[in-house]
Amino acid sequence: MLSRFSDFNPRPPENRRDPHKPFARQPAKIKKCKSSRLRIVWLILVGGLFGLLVNLFRLQITMGPMLKQQAQFQQSQRDLPFVPRRPISDINGHILAIDKIVYTLYAHPKLFQQLPAEIAEKLSKVLVLNDLKNPTANELLEQFQEADSGIKIAESISEEVGNHIANLGIDGLELIQQRKRLYPQQNIAADIVGYVDSEGKGQAGVEHSQQELLERVMPSLEFQRSVNGNWVPTQLASGFIQLDDLELRLTIDTRLQRMARKILKENVEKNEAKRGTVVVMDARNGEILTLVNEPSYDPNEYWKSSLDRFKNWALSDQYEPGSTFKPINVAIALEAGGIQQDTMVYDEGRIKMGRWTIQNADYNYVGTRGSISITDVIKYSSNIGMVNIMQQIEPEVFYEGLRRLGLGELSGVDLPFEVASTLKTRHQFVNVPVESATAAFGQGLSITPLKLAQLNATLANGGKLVTPHVVKGLYNSKGQLYWETSLPESRQVFSSKTVNTVLEMMESVVAAEDGTGKAARIAGYRVAGKTGTAQKASATGGYSENARITSFVGILTVNNPRYVVVAVVDEPQIPGASGGRVAAPIVKSVMEGLIGLQKIPPSDLNAKPDSELESEE
Repeated sequence: MLSRFSDFNPRPPENRRDPHKPFARQPAKIKKCKSSRLRIVWLILVGGLFGLLVNLFRLQITMGPMLKQQAQFQQSQRDLPFVPRRPISDINGHILAIDKIVYTLYAHPKLFQQLPAEIAEKLSKVLVLNDLKNPTANELLEQFQEADSGIKIAESISEEVGNHIANLGIDGLELIQQRKRLYPQQNIAADIVGYVDSEGKGQAGVEHSQQELLERVMPSLEFQRSVNGNWVPTQLASGFIQLDDLELRLTIDTRLQRMARKILKENVEKNEAKRGTVVVMDARNGEILTLVNEPSYDPNEYWKSSLDRFKNWALSDQYEPGSTFKPINVAIALEAGGIQQDTMVYDEGRIKMGRWTIQNADYNYVGTRGSISITDVIKYSSNIGMVNIMQQIEPEVFYEGLRRLGLGELSGVDLPFEVASTLKTRHQFVNVPVESATAAFGQGLSITPLKLAQLNATLANGGKLVTPHVVKGLYNSKGQLYWETSLPESRQVFSSKTVNTVLEMMESVVAAEDGTGKAARIAGYRVAGKTGTAQKASATGGYSENARITSFVGILTVNNPRYVVVAVVDEPQIPGASGGRVAAPIVKSVMEGLIGLQKIPPSDLNAKPDSELESEE
């Protein structure tokens, strides 16, 4: 009988191990294989350890200093703390520039918990307290609809108004605190004070020229990063940050500055002129009481003005002074001994000099005046009379007299970007007769309005050339002087006898009924003055037929001279524009303001007010 497992083929007996026999010994080749593997493992471990040691050596020794420096840079930093610039004030302590905390207001309408109309109404009532122009409730409501977030509502918000806004407790309003340089007087003193850019660096005026005096010096601080990632100052000693209470005080008087700007602006507009400038100087020491240009700019919003507004015309642009230079030339001739006070000269009205014709401005109406005094030459503003006066001295002496007055040099004012006056070369001036002839009546040489004020100050202070300046010094909060500006020593360029003689001659320009500057007459006060109506030099050579510069220089008072007032108006468009018609009334108005502010006593207590006067030149 066959089993059901008959097809099963069991393992052959020879392949089955006898359980009663011990295991057989392993072959030698298996041992060798294990030994090789062990060596490979050890080599890998030793190689890795060696690589680790090499890398540690590289990190610790080779790259150690560099990595340490990087770590210190990441974990610490040095920075200068924000320190506000020193304020700027006028001679009376009125603030002209100061750093203040201000706010920029942003709105995020998506976070509003109140109706936008309600928020606009509440916010507008607070913003109206701010000095600058701010949006109305309706304008705010329109702004809220512009976006869901990040709408700039207003900037330069004062700290007081910012606190009011915060106290409203309105969700969705954000105040960003900033420090900003503010100019409370706006454009009143912009031509002197200047402005700072967005980084706080002075770009014009004393903000630029006195950068070192205005910046407070503070050592840098070291900061370490804390465990939570915040920067924390280290080794901060008690009282480390100490701000002085010093301010930079200027010589200008804001009250007079405001008057002068208003007067100048009105006259520039009335005469349809291109521009104008007024300079008031204390002749005793060169202090500038007022310097205004029109048009000007607001330093709080300087970016809104064209670049030409930043140019301080009073000291950065030259022009030919014309007849206002005649008294200076008379002083040179008197000092050189070429003429005396009672010298008479012949006024032909018109002369030929080589291929050039020179004539008086009024020659077509007056013709030849004949023999006239030096005073009449000044009073009538005679060009031919001046040519004949200056021919009484050698051209070399004339040239040296001009050089002694600083022609061809800077005035030395402590404001930036001044240009030097220009004078022909000595060879041209001495050897070409027409050069000295035209210089006699203020042509062929170029100066700035500020230089004209400096030169006329010599006639008002006994003959000394002083340095014009606007910086008085650094003062503390108690009004005590901490540091005073240092000025060059004044130079004696004329004798007191010479300048007194010239002043009396200049008085006739204002006081005489036929003087060209009688529009500057002030009842009760002896005023010396000189008109000027000069052709403008053409860019293509020669002189323009239509473009003129009108000017007037006044000295207050003849019996006690101290103040010099210069007004220059460029390209007035009204018919018959002259220094007497356009510039003299400006000087008169500024002097009247000066008399009130400085309480200058009258020269003649019994004088009666003058009627309205007109002047022709």
